[in-house]
Amino acid sequence: MKIQSISNFNPKFKGYENPIDRKKERNLAILSSVGANCAIGLGGAGIATCFFKEETSHKYLKAGGIGAAIAAIGLLLTIPSKLYNTKINSFTKEKEMDVFSRDKEVQTNLLTELDKNVKDEEIPLNEKINNYATLQMAKNGSGVLVKQGE
Repeated sequence: MKIQSISNFNPKFKGYENPIDRKKERNLAILSSVGANCAIGLGGAGIATCFFKEETSHKYLKAGGIGAAIAAIGLLLTIPSKLYNTKINSFTKEKEMDVFSRDKEVQTNLLTELDKNVKDEEIPLNEKINNYATLQMAKNGSGVLVKQGE
């Protein structure tokens, strides 16, 4: 096991802030749904132009109306599901970020206490090494530490 010095430890993580913004996630879901349905409507309008004869007046206007109707129907059918899934996913991301941020806070506090422990000259070297090893094992999740009573 490699023991590293942490005498110059300077915690960079300060405070708790969740970067997930539900309103932005909702707006992006609406924008993507509108964009996808506009593309589908344009495809439908392109196909609709094939069914009108060349002599028909306002051929492209009628095809555009059909494309707009296809896009509107698609939007009405897909947007509720998209908004619901976005709401669930943003809630899940928010909770994951809460756990991550709190984990970083705890880790920073533990490393600060370990740094104070290392700098204290009254504590024996074996105890400092044991504390550092315990922290590294917990950080890596590589083992279970069983301490015996003193």
